[in-house]
Amino acid sequence: MKPVHGIVVACLALLVTAGWTSPASSFGLSGAGVRLGSVDPEGGDASLAGGGHLEFEEYGSRFHLMPSVLFWSNNGLTDINPNFDIYYHFERAGKFSPYLGAGAAMHMYSADGPGSPGSDLGLNLFGGALFPMGSSSRLFAELRYSATELSQTSIFGGLTFPLSH
Repeated sequence: MKPVHGIVVACLALLVTAGWTSPASSFGLSGAGVRLGSVDPEGGDASLAGGGHLEFEEYGSRFHLMPSVLFWSNNGLTDINPNFDIYYHFERAGKFSPYLGAGAAMHMYSADGPGSPGSDLGLNLFGGALFPMGSSSRLFAELRYSATELSQTSIFGGLTFPLSH
C-alpha cells in the first residue's frame, strides 16, 4: 500500500473513533455512506468516480460535517481526493430536503497530474437533495464543483446509512 493510502485510511479511522461517543451538545458520528457518479476535469474527459463519506451532526441541527474520500482515474490521470465539507439542509431530518455546502479538498494526482509533487489544495462548492428512505437510510443527489488547478465538475448519487441518533 502506498504511503498516501495509509495516511487516508488512518485519518478516516481516527475520525470514526473520535466521533463514536460524544456529549449531546457536540457533533457526533451520525452516518456513513457511499457515492458514485461522474467527474469532468477541466481539459479532460468525463470519468466514473466513487468514494465514501462519514457524517457528523449535532442532534437537532441542520448542519453536517462530512469528511470523505473520492477517487477517479482516466487516460493515465488518477486523483485521490480527501475532502472536509460542511453542508446545511433546509428541511428537518426525515423529510425531502435540498442542501448547500462548501469545503476544502486535497487532490493527490498521479505523476501526470498538475502541481509538484502532484498534489493541489481545492475549494468545494456543492448542492443537492436528500431523499429519506424510512428510518434506515437516505438517498442523495449532488452537483459539485472543485476549484483547483485542475478544476472539476461532478455529479454524484449515493446512500447514507445512520449509525446513531
